[in-house]
Amino acid sequence: MTENAWTRWPSREALGHVGTPRPRRLLAWAVRVLVIGLLLWGAFSQKHVGMGGALAAAAAVLLAAVVSWAFFRSTYEHRLVLSLALMSVLLAIAVAAQAVGFEGPALVIWCGCGVSALERLPLGAALPVTSVALASYSAFNNDVWLTTAATVGGMALAGYVMRLDAEARGSAQRLLAQERAARTAEAESAALAERARIAREIHDVLAHSLSAQLVHLEAARLLIERGADRDQILERVVAARGMARDGLSETRQALSALRGELTPLEDYLSELVSAADGAEVTVTGERRSLSAEASQAVRRVAQEALTNVRKHAHGAKVYLRLDYGEQEVTLDVRDSGGRPGELTGAGGGYGLLGMRERAELLGGSLDAGPDEEGFVVTLKVPV
Repeated sequence: MTENAWTRWPSREALGHVGTPRPRRLLAWAVRVLVIGLLLWGAFSQKHVGMGGALAAAAAVLLAAVVSWAFFRSTYEHRLVLSLALMSVLLAIAVAAQAVGFEGPALVIWCGCGVSALERLPLGAALPVTSVALASYSAFNNDVWLTTAATVGGMALAGYVMRLDAEARGSAQRLLAQERAARTAEAESAALAERARIAREIHDVLAHSLSAQLVHLEAARLLIERGADRDQILERVVAARGMARDGLSETRQALSALRGELTPLEDYLSELVSAADGAEVTVTGERRSLSAEASQAVRRVAQEALTNVRKHAHGAKVYLRLDYGEQEVTLDVRDSGGRPGELTGAGGGYGLLGMRERAELLGGSLDAGPDEEGFVVTLKVPV
């Protein structure tokens, strides 16, 4: 047994009452009341001391009860010196009771001290206290030596078994508290992850739409200040309205995704390329249903890639290919190169950083860079 085992206190969970079944707590209180009752009966049953002596003995019993309660509190707070001092007071009360002829109460107090010390004190302090208490019991007990030895052994065993039982209960309480803390942390983590997902959806949907509207409206303002003709101004306003309409449609798509009500991925990509000039989409592999997160990642990457084409390669041909593999789904977006568009100065969602973040959160990857003709974005997401 290591040094720590000799000096280690039983845990506070073991010394407390939290987690103890109600019937067991009631039984413990019943035993305490019974012991105090027996001690009081023993105090008043001694005829040789008279009424004054009986009252003094009853006061000593009540004092022992108060000291015992204080001992239980001090051991719960792991205060060794105070606990040993209180135990010494109890042993002194037992010695005084034996000296004035109250043998029964003295034997009960010695047994209680021996059991309680083993149950609640560090073993290095409990063994000497228990030895003194049970040795005192053995010295003044009138039974035959074999009965006395059996009683002393049973008391020591009972105290150690109660200690082991309390430690097991304390360990169960700690494990339960850790499990509850883990569940709370898991729930908080899930809530934070969901908030982050909602934030990404809102940002990806609204940022590029609102920034594009701002570009058109700012252009319309400048045209008005310069006195441009009505058709030029109207063209910008109509373009801004179209961006607002597209943004509203995308917001509804995002809300549907958050509710788990997604349209089929192939249909979404077809609608996306139909709204873009010179774009084509091809689907290969065995089609399968994807998780909401994976499906939404493919949608947002396709949307962001087409937005970048409009900004940086206006008029380019765009080829989207969605491939369903055995282990992953791959989205490949290629453009043939073109001139910078009128939205070049507008911010667009998270851009490449946001697309890569989406992929990595799902355990996938995203590669983006120029090729021989234009620019290529390749997304891979595990399925």
